Amino acid sequence: MVGISTYREQASWGVWDQKADLLPSSYAEAVRAAGGLPVLLPPVEPHAEAAREVVARLDALVIAGGADVAPAAYGQEPHPRTGRPRADRDAWEMALLDAAEERSLPVLGVCRGMQVMAVHAGGALEQHLPDVVEHDGHDPGGDGFGVVEVSTGPGSQLEELVGPRVEVRCHHHQAVRSHPGYAAVGWAPDGTLEAIERRESGRFHLGVQWHPEVVADAGLFRGLVAAAAHPG
Repeated sequence: MVGISTYREQASWGVWDQKADLLPSSYAEAVRAAGGLPVLLPPVEPHAEAAREVVARLDALVIAGGADVAPAAYGQEPHPRTGRPRADRDAWEMALLDAAEERSLPVLGVCRGMQVMAVHAGGALEQHLPDVVEHDGHDPGGDGFGVVEVSTGPGSQLEELVGPRVEVRCHHHQAVRSHPGYAAVGWAPDGTLEAIERRESGRFHLGVQWHPEVVADAGLFRGLVAAAAHPG
């Protein structure tokens, strides 16, 4: 079973317009296509206790994309372009990562998920990437995705999964600035960090800044499910 963290947003469907726990179906479809059974994980309180209980029943964890992480979590004031924080989701995903650490669970972070992993480790984010790279190619706006060719680190687990280069779909205006305990293993042509990993005794612990669920899986979900099926 692969747990996937969810959004909690105001949403409309049918005659309803109310707060909802939701996730693009592409995540669950990607997990299923890789041979896993997806389980959605909306924020639950008390976060730490609930996270330990649910992670005990999982074989792998996906921290999904979504809203900006609260800058206070890494000691910064909000940039004017930083989105409204989702405190419940931030706390829930941090607790999920704590619980996953305790069980050495395979983890895949997607977009925001990679940023949460870095902040959880004591790292920090670049709050508005166009200030650094002077273009908006990583987030064209609206519901569009930027197309980026990522170069992977030689000998990394990421390279084993996707090869030395992979064309990806990105939608992020922020980026990881520091990532204690993680190796940098993927870069865009403009130098933006696009992937981090921590590899301990073959353990799967990988974060990517792109969205592997929106195109035919390049190997990441298959790698996650394989690690869940053969732990250690």
